[in-house]
Amino acid sequence: MHRSAPRLSRILACAAVPVMLVAVGCSSDSGSDSKKNAGSSSSGSASAKPTEPTVEPAKFSDLPGDPCAAIGKKTIEDLVPDAKKKGGTAGKSSDLSVRSSCSWNGLDDKGLKGSQYRWLDVGFTRFESDQALGSGAERATADYTKQITKAKASEGAQKVAAEATAGIGEEATVVTYGLSKTDEEFEYATVVARTGNVVVTLTYNGAGYAGAKTPTSADIVEGAQQAAKEAIAAVEKTAEATPPAKGGKDADKGTEDGAKTGSADGKKETAGSGDEDSPKGKAKATPKS
Repeated sequence: MHRSAPRLSRILACAAVPVMLVAVGCSSDSGSDSKKNAGSSSSGSASAKPTEPTVEPAKFSDLPGDPCAAIGKKTIEDLVPDAKKKGGTAGKSSDLSVRSSCSWNGLDDKGLKGSQYRWLDVGFTRFESDQALGSGAERATADYTKQITKAKASEGAQKVAAEATAGIGEEATVVTYGLSKTDEEFEYATVVARTGNVVVTLTYNGAGYAGAKTPTSADIVEGAQQAAKEAIAAVEKTAEATPPAKGGKDADKGTEDGAKTGSADGKKETAGSGDEDSPKGKAKATPKS
């Protein structure tokens, strides 16, 4: 009987071991799950970032397919009589959906009454919306202001004036000035207009040769405003069923050669260039009245 007591104690002790192991195992698994849950919760909160406000989509995804067709034939005939190229001369551009231009010039010979020279240029620039740079409309507004400043600072310009004008796009300004070149007095009008994310810069000027009178500033302004209205209308038509533009991302990345033709300083305008397009030689052949 005395020998059986120690043996019974050993059996009971061994029987208790599995129970303890099970309890320890359960406790260990529970701790692991808690850590996993805590880690998952921490990861989820860390990945959540505040949403940045998206910029307003650009209104226009393209420009008029043919910049020379943006102004009506009748208007060209009225503003540039006897134009060398009635269909206009398009400026060069690596991406016509971002930047384009067209110009016309002509000398209307009136015999003994002298000659009238006219030059018209229109340029289009489109801006896309960019998360880092702002909406297309905001970027176009900045360029609109820049083009007005550029027109007012034209080299040699005299009696410069700028005035807001209604009825042309969302906002428009006409800059007027006089300029002496090729021994004649020129009257200039540059209309800078914006519609949505597109800026239109249109310059119209004229001079009288061989005794002909210089056109009035009012006539030049009226003609420039009429042409600018038609150019803006051509842009707004592109909003209808126009697929997203391909190629360059925005006007800042487009080439500037096309826009140079439509620059407000008039350096590309043929009357002052001294090249074969200059009307001076032709005008001298006409007797003064």
